[in-house]
Amino acid sequence: MVLNLANKQVAVVGLGLTGQSCVRFLLDKGANVSAFDSRESLNLSLPAEVQVKLGPFDADSFCQAQLILLSPGLALAEPAIQAALKAGVEVIGDIELFARFNHKPVVAITGSNGKSTVTSLVTDMLNASGVNAKMGGNIGTPVLELLDTDYEVAVLELSSFQLETTHSLAPVAATVLNISADHLDRYTGMQAYQQAKLSIYQGADLCVYSREDKLTVPNVGGKAMSFGLDNSDYGMGFDADSGWIRYQGQPLVELAECSLVGQHNVLNIQASAALALAAGATIEGIRQACREFKNLPHRCELVRVHRGVRWVDDSKGTNIGATLAAIDGLRDQVKGKLVLIAGGDGKGADFNELLPALGKVDKLICLGKDGAAIAALKQDSSLVASMEEAVSLADGWTQSGDMVLLSPACASLDMFKNYHHRGQVFATAVEALL
Repeated sequence: MVLNLANKQVAVVGLGLTGQSCVRFLLDKGANVSAFDSRESLNLSLPAEVQVKLGPFDADSFCQAQLILLSPGLALAEPAIQAALKAGVEVIGDIELFARFNHKPVVAITGSNGKSTVTSLVTDMLNASGVNAKMGGNIGTPVLELLDTDYEVAVLELSSFQLETTHSLAPVAATVLNISADHLDRYTGMQAYQQAKLSIYQGADLCVYSREDKLTVPNVGGKAMSFGLDNSDYGMGFDADSGWIRYQGQPLVELAECSLVGQHNVLNIQASAALALAAGATIEGIRQACREFKNLPHRCELVRVHRGVRWVDDSKGTNIGATLAAIDGLRDQVKGKLVLIAGGDGKGADFNELLPALGKVDKLICLGKDGAAIAALKQDSSLVASMEEAVSLADGWTQSGDMVLLSPACASLDMFKNYHHRGQVFATAVEALL
């Protein structure tokens, strides 16, 4: 359902990068835009015709709008938003707005972990196959700006927050890669978080899910394909003896030829291939992309080898599931000790889920808001006050053949600007060892 925005009274709520991109798009379509943010002060450069209101939200203002564009960082449970919904005002997000104007195939990707890797890899697979693909959403071009570019397929990384306000996307292929405890400070529990993720399958031509995680199984009818670490003849399988990823029982990609390593990346490659094939990729394009793919910053990224010790930055591991995947994926590659640096803001997660993986860790160093709670899970762990102290302590414990892994299992905002900043501070501290 394409929106006619001309002269429509639209409220944009939340003025981060997403909100500001919505304002620009709406003005271009002729809407009358008012903008709101709960922060008391912001450095904004919006056109003069946009009325900006900062501070506590006013339900009456929201109820007078004909449409509300809600930024993903703000919950639908916000009282002023609930008042507008009860008054009959439609509330959508930027992804839904994109869906109402987009006429080209979409590949949609969500999950607690691996979203950015899979989104990037699917895009590379399609482009290597001669299909002009662009990525957007949480990665790449802001999704509304994609509409002004030349693309044949849009590959979108989507969060559960974005999916809450999205109803019309109807992807050619969609996946929930995995579901583990995350954002439980926003949801009433795991089931509510799961349902937000599963809504990505709504209207999809193909639903791609993981045999390793029953929480990802589609809750809608229609065509489905699964991926997993067993040697299945259906969907995506993995023959561990030969090292080949298989598609419908036939060899597809040889893992030894792929730039990505670790069991978690076998699953990422499988999901990517299933999605890319549905959107028009060729087998040779998939193989080429797997050979040439560059791992993303702060996702199990090798920072430095110093005195034979590998220092690995997985600062993007902002939840327990990501850290479990990193430990499982890297442990077999470490001949010596594995030292883990973890901690930050756990967002209400139950850290006991880390216990099995911590048995594979030789030394644990913790920091941040919930560092003490993680440190309590392992005997002889250490609690430090800064990243620099963590790196110095790890350096004193390690020798050639060991690995130091920063994989926090937590968000970063208690100590850092974001996970990029956390990874940069880690890398700077490692470089200082030289």
